Amino acid sequence: MFIRKYTKVRSVADAARRAKSGVGQILRDSPGFKSYYVLDGGDGVAVGVMIFEDRESAHAANDKVREFVQASMFDLDLGDPEIIAGELLVSIRSDG
Repeated sequence: MFIRKYTKVRSVADAARRAKSGVGQILRDSPGFKSYYVLDGGDGVAVGVMIFEDRESAHAANDKVREFVQASMFDLDLGDPEIIAGELLVSIRSDG
């Protein structure tokens, strides 16, 4: 799993819209991809969560996502994200 936290995003809504199409396609084409979430933390904070079957797949996809963000979202002044990578230990889902 990778968590990317940006703290000075000019437009979180615009970043999320672009992530849905651009990052979404990269992830859908990535081996081991399970799910992706984008959160608006308020006050210019955006958080992306990528979940993969294994660490190697997550690292490979993260490199592609980083390249996309640098090339296609530079005008949003995202800055460098705080990145947290690790193994997902607990997943709880609704029964419904």
